[in-house]
Amino acid sequence: MNTINIDLHCDLLYYLLRSNSAINDKELGCSLPYLQEGNVKLQVMAMYAGTGERSTTYGLQQSRLFSELIKNENFFLFENENYKNQENENRVGVIASIENASAFCDEYESLDSGFKNLETIIQNTQKVFYIGITHHLENRFGGGNNATAGLKEDGKVLIDYIADRKIAIDLAHTSDQLAYDIFNYIDQKNYSIPILASHSNYRTIYKNNRNLPDELAKEVIKRDGLIGLNFIKDYVDLEHPERLYEHIQYGLDLGGENNIAYGADYFYWKDHPDTSRHPFFFEEHANASAYPTVNKEIEERFSFELMEKISHKNVLKFIENLYS
Repeated sequence: MNTINIDLHCDLLYYLLRSNSAINDKELGCSLPYLQEGNVKLQVMAMYAGTGERSTTYGLQQSRLFSELIKNENFFLFENENYKNQENENRVGVIASIENASAFCDEYESLDSGFKNLETIIQNTQKVFYIGITHHLENRFGGGNNATAGLKEDGKVLIDYIADRKIAIDLAHTSDQLAYDIFNYIDQKNYSIPILASHSNYRTIYKNNRNLPDELAKEVIKRDGLIGLNFIKDYVDLEHPERLYEHIQYGLDLGGENNIAYGADYFYWKDHPDTSRHPFFFEEHANASAYPTVNKEIEERFSFELMEKISHKNVLKFIENLYS
């Protein structure tokens, strides 16, 4: 049997806001044909909204799109070990996640109203795997990766709210200060909330605010979290695609053999206003069909055992612990 692959983050749902037919659109690295070709048995589907006007509208719309997605004959809601079922052999498993808490609570509505939106999103999707509290900017909950603010009072209330909900917290778009504050607050309240960085690499290998500094990466590893390898050039290296494997080696050097996963971050970039960043992905990692080739490279450079851990086993273990 071919190695199965699991990816912790993509933006297909946000793209589907344009058109439901976009599911097969090969302009997008995580469209259905690529996911099937790459033998992706679990693709975490982010519900993304930028902080600002209509953020909750976008969040709720994407949760409804997800509820339609799992009725599509090519997808199934991933749970337990149902990916092994014969009827799912040629289908893609999905779980929803939230990228930016502004997707359910904007800057001006009451927290009560925001939490009602969150409950609606959970009802629509049946399960939210993780919540990223911020995106690039600062919001009412804390600082994003291009900000310096830490955890705000509303952020503490949000953590309190999800503490016993079997929802992980994602650090992929936090400021460093927010990440430290989240760890400290969880410890102070004695919560057992799982932590991951769903689509982040290592700042020591490539300097970018989106990549994890050593201290935070070590903390995620210490807490049995996950660090999802991001395939976007800005977080790998602008010139050299093979540096992806240096990020893997660095994760291993930090003790992360059981924590590294895939978090490619496929999204529709062709209308991104900063054309200097086009294309956002190297040809080698341009879409989800690349996973078997990347797996082969990991096996040759490292080992078969590590390839299996990165491709799916580390995430399966994390999910088993989250929902046990």
